[in-house]
Amino acid sequence: MTDAIYQRIAREIRDLIESGRLRPGDRVPSTREITVQWDVAMATATKALATLRMEGFVRPVAGVGTVVASEGGEPVRPRGQATDLTGERLVLEAVRLADAEGLDGLSMRRVASQLGVATMSLYRHVENKDELVLRMIDHVLRKEELPDPAPETWRERLEVCARLQWKLFQEHAWLAPAMSMTRPQLLPSAVAYTEWVMRALDGKGLNLEEMMHAAVTMFGFVRGVAVNIAPEDEQRRDTGITGDEWMTQQAPALLDIVSTGKFPMFTRAVASDLDLGLETLFEFGLARMLDGIGEWISGRSTLTEGRTGM
Repeated sequence: MTDAIYQRIAREIRDLIESGRLRPGDRVPSTREITVQWDVAMATATKALATLRMEGFVRPVAGVGTVVASEGGEPVRPRGQATDLTGERLVLEAVRLADAEGLDGLSMRRVASQLGVATMSLYRHVENKDELVLRMIDHVLRKEELPDPAPETWRERLEVCARLQWKLFQEHAWLAPAMSMTRPQLLPSAVAYTEWVMRALDGKGLNLEEMMHAAVTMFGFVRGVAVNIAPEDEQRRDTGITGDEWMTQQAPALLDIVSTGKFPMFTRAVASDLDLGLETLFEFGLARMLDGIGEWISGRSTLTEGRTGM
């Protein structure tokens, strides 16, 4: 519990630095100021500042206090040589950092600090953070290859695709929020999933637009469930309370709702102790989506046969 609090405090101060609201040389809150502002113990405040020092964001100055470190200032820990840095190392470290703290905890400066190099050295490999995230997505998607040979039926192929995406989203909670449906990342590793679905549906009486819509809709469903993974992980990390424990705490509010008698179906559902975790929602939704596509294909096949008979 204490660890989650000091990490949250460090993250909030780090955000002030990265946004420019605290500039190099500015004094950051002291341990005593942190205890008052965040209502925490002195030990927690000390750990928060120690975390920022280890990450290279702040440094102590005699007679002043703890200030924001400048890029050219004295490093907190030994730095590696810029020549040791490769694009692969950069991406791997960025993925590791995002897996641990989410995209909110990812910055060029933070990655450089973890690698022990100057921030500017990263720009020899990527133009900006957006390009870094793009390369992170490509790296993660290329980790898992769609099976070759493919399963025999279209339903099996779509299910394999969806489950592989779900697996990646679970392993990398930042991935689903980072990917977009309206402005998709045009990466061969991402297009491979679209191609897989379209090939599975080819020859089933659907035109190209319909097959593309099916592929994007499938992705949208999986991603739509998966975007809830990161917020849940963050809540558990910051509060130390699991989803089941949170629901238990909501029992009085839930009782107030069901006791009105206005929601009989909802009351029956609550009494049956249903499992509405993300895993069960994914399984239910995937099965229904595949059922729907099956009905769609079947109807199209019947229509084609009818026209042939005429």
